Amino acid sequence: MKGTVGELGEFGLIRELTSRLTTTPAVRLGPGDDAAVVAAPDRRVVASTDVLLEGRHFRRDWSTAYDVGRKAAAQNLADIAAMGAVPTALLLGLVVPADLPVTWPAELMDGIRDECQVAGAAVVGGDVVRGDTITVAITALGDLRNHEPVTRSGAQPGDVVAVTGWLGWSAAGHAVLSRGFRSPRAFVEAHRRPEPPYHAGPAAAGLGATAMTDVSDGLVADLGHIAEASKVRIDLRSGDIDIPSQMSDIGQAVGVDPLQWVLSGGEDHAIVATFPPDAKLPARWKVIGEVLNPSALPQVTVDGAPWAHGGWDHFGDSKGAE
Repeated sequence: MKGTVGELGEFGLIRELTSRLTTTPAVRLGPGDDAAVVAAPDRRVVASTDVLLEGRHFRRDWSTAYDVGRKAAAQNLADIAAMGAVPTALLLGLVVPADLPVTWPAELMDGIRDECQVAGAAVVGGDVVRGDTITVAITALGDLRNHEPVTRSGAQPGDVVAVTGWLGWSAAGHAVLSRGFRSPRAFVEAHRRPEPPYHAGPAAAGLGATAMTDVSDGLVADLGHIAEASKVRIDLRSGDIDIPSQMSDIGQAVGVDPLQWVLSGGEDHAIVATFPPDAKLPARWKVIGEVLNPSALPQVTVDGAPWAHGGWDHFGDSKGAE
């Protein structure tokens, strides 16, 4: 595949991108019409949207187009799973410069398609626009399968806090890349291509989860949304949170306490939920804290004390681009 997006043209680019797609039984009408048609057996649709901007959320010298596609799809599909729903479909809005090689959006679409297949969803449509900065806008859809959504507002005092998935791996990978290295590879790949445990969201709903979210902005920050919505205090036990020895080695090398990555690093898209204390949780869930009555304002504490290292804020200075 040779040439640029500008040479291929809008409709040529659309044909190239849609030719790479697969489908699922939920897709009744896919790309090619004014809009797609996706089955909604539950008669309710769970929807989420997100935007990735080059230089802010990804860098082409750090991540391939395929990586960006996997990451863009993952962070949106994880939001669907975190509601207790099953991902069904995804829509793509893509802004690219005219001089961008055609291979870049084609490989991006390959990444989006493959991540959708992991989650059981399909790309059903979208739009492409010429612009100066590559921008990837994703809308994901999901089906509740006759269950109620698990929101952030249902946590109750006495509940336990449990997590499944990686914590801090993406932040450790970001630290490695920021210093010009490409290894340990597992952490770098975790930053480039997060692996959300999609199955865990609907499973948690079946296990009686009272509140749930994915870890996109940092464990403390995201649990803070649950604490605020539920009007409770959440206390995490740092000793119950696993920190791999290799992450500790990276922290020692760069002068960072790895607990900071685990508690404040985002973009791993682990699933964290609160459960009644008598819930029978499978081994994949790790209990790391408890829900308490708020002593003052709803908040998240670590070992009984406030955690002041923050998390991701799109309008703050907590992190730079990628």
